[in-house]
Amino acid sequence: MTYPPAAPAPNQPTDPDPDHLVYHRHRNLLFSVAYRILGTAADAEDAVQDAWLKWSAADRSQVADPKAYLTRIVSNLALERLRSTRHKRETYVGPWLPEPILTVGDTADSVTAAESVSMAMLVVLETLSPLERAVFVLKEVFGFSHAEIAEAVERSEAAVRQAAHRAREHVQARRPRFAADRSRQREVTEKFFAAATGGDINTLMELLSPDVTLWTDGGGKVRQALRPVVGAHTVASWFAAIGTVTYQGIAPDDMHAELVEINGGPGLMFSGPDRVIATVTFDIDADGRITTLHNVANPDKLRAITEGTRHDVATR
Repeated sequence: MTYPPAAPAPNQPTDPDPDHLVYHRHRNLLFSVAYRILGTAADAEDAVQDAWLKWSAADRSQVADPKAYLTRIVSNLALERLRSTRHKRETYVGPWLPEPILTVGDTADSVTAAESVSMAMLVVLETLSPLERAVFVLKEVFGFSHAEIAEAVERSEAAVRQAAHRAREHVQARRPRFAADRSRQREVTEKFFAAATGGDINTLMELLSPDVTLWTDGGGKVRQALRPVVGAHTVASWFAAIGTVTYQGIAPDDMHAELVEINGGPGLMFSGPDRVIATVTFDIDADGRITTLHNVANPDKLRAITEGTRHDVATR
């Protein structure tokens, strides 16, 4: 695959090709669109690279709005890729969770941007049809008009309006009803981190909603629960044991845990001496109790985290 040249470093001579610079100016936006449609960083990066190839081959003298043009390209590419991967997700071993990414702290200066890239929202989007998901992302997150979306996904405007309506109703019925503010999220995550690494099951119980649900994604690659783990005591016991049991061949003394920003909010990253082994993110209700935990341990889904790239998933 042909990759676009790297963006010029600060204070270095700029690339003489202005079209190359135009692409790089919008690259973060393209990834943001593709990732929300696909839910995996690897597939999103592939869609962005394919968009570069189409951009390079296009007659750009006919392009009036490069940003809109590039967004249309990557949206259509992501939609095609989502359709082709749908069967794999339906036959996945255990729960399928989105691929987590590290995000920059300023992402949450827009509540919409942070929520739309959260694990909770991506899990809800996974229940939509590919077309509904693409339409919802472009309309509700990025503010494209129905006419612009129709051109991007190659459907009639009437079909796009219907898909947008269905998607909006579906998401509203399934998204978390309350979202704690960022400072509360951070506070609860820090308390959970301290309690889990210290084996403090009582504090963990206090932080968890009575009917809390833990979803674990090992993808058949590592041992994880194949069904959701439900109930405060069971979930608390699961995490209180972190410092006492060997996990994926890594002894407790060799395991490292840290607070990081994952998908627009605070989360936990667990590592061994040579690899990242899991991430955990949280849904927190208005009372500051954890209602849902998403634990990703499939090594194929931890590559973006392992690489350490922090994504700016802004919506503009």
